[in-house]
Amino acid sequence: MTNTANKTQATGDDVAAFIAAVPDAGQAADAQQLCTLMQRLSGAPPALWGPSIIGFGRYRYRYDSGREGEMCRIGFSPRKGQTVLYLTDGHAGHADALARLGRHKTGKSCLYIRRLADIDLGVLETIIAGSLAWMAQTYPDQP
Repeated sequence: MTNTANKTQATGDDVAAFIAAVPDAGQAADAQQLCTLMQRLSGAPPALWGPSIIGFGRYRYRYDSGREGEMCRIGFSPRKGQTVLYLTDGHAGHADALARLGRHKTGKSCLYIRRLADIDLGVLETIIAGSLAWMAQTYPDQP
């Protein structure tokens, strides 16, 4: 069994200070709004994972390869020029909602947005809630 430590781990660093240090004031305001939204939907307080991911909740995973670790159930990162939302369930179950979301890009399990003003926040809430529901079904015995 491979148990290499995950590079991205909860740090205990101050989330409010991290958001306050985001250089772009608009992106910092978006980060605060996302933090409030994700905390409300997840029921978990925000925590910094690695140097730049604000995550909510946690779960343990184990791949067929034997690699295992722990990660936040849902999270986001205000990166230069865009905010990345991490949807552990990917995009397959969100195709209809993504079509209505507004201006965005997707990656493997990432949703990239430039500004919250570019998207429909109600649709985003539906996507986040769906991802959290998938996590609860896939990892039911974990907080």
